[in-house]
Amino acid sequence: MREPRDNVRMLLRQFATGPLETNTFLVADRKSGEALVIDPGGDPGEILAFLEQERLTCKQIVNTHGHFDHISGNRALKVATGAALLIHGDDVPMLDAAVSHARLFMMRAENSPPPDALLVDQGEVRVGSVVLRVLHTPGHSPGGVTLVAPGIAFCGDTVFYGSVGRTDLPGGSERVLLESIRRHIMTLPDETALYPGHGPDTTVGREKLQNPFFRVAGR
Repeated sequence: MREPRDNVRMLLRQFATGPLETNTFLVADRKSGEALVIDPGGDPGEILAFLEQERLTCKQIVNTHGHFDHISGNRALKVATGAALLIHGDDVPMLDAAVSHARLFMMRAENSPPPDALLVDQGEVRVGSVVLRVLHTPGHSPGGVTLVAPGIAFCGDTVFYGSVGRTDLPGGSERVLLESIRRHIMTLPDETALYPGHGPDTTVGREKLQNPFFRVAGR
């Protein structure tokens, strides 16, 4: 788990969950104590302990997309907290297919409950005074989204440090993914921190310089 980012309004914590050590993020409004969790990929025990320790209330669970390694903790976290579950409508069919999807990779997962609300492009997700803008960034999956606040973006498996998400899974498309990057990621300020679903953090500016897929997307 990483140290909190220095922000007087927003508390941010990162956890590694599930068999693929998915980057799971907890975002909370310091004043209200309301929190949301992005992509719980497995046992949420550490997340629940942190919520209790900091006296935070998890109001929402947000999936950047529907692959098993990003949703397998949905049910346990929802049961424990009563939080609403949000995902883009194009990935809803994946929620009850996590078990079969994981089995293809010889892993275990848990199917997710259905969503309580759907994410839409240019919509908003709020916890207290913290607002995350929703950008529909398909390509890795049909319903992939990136969640943006000033200076930060939670990009799921759209972009990684020096690379991008795979596009050979059902519903994936390299052409669509590169268009998502061109329209929605490359247009963010260069100093924007990108928090991907796996691996280390990066920035938009760094990826413009070093990521070969960004060069292709920018043509």
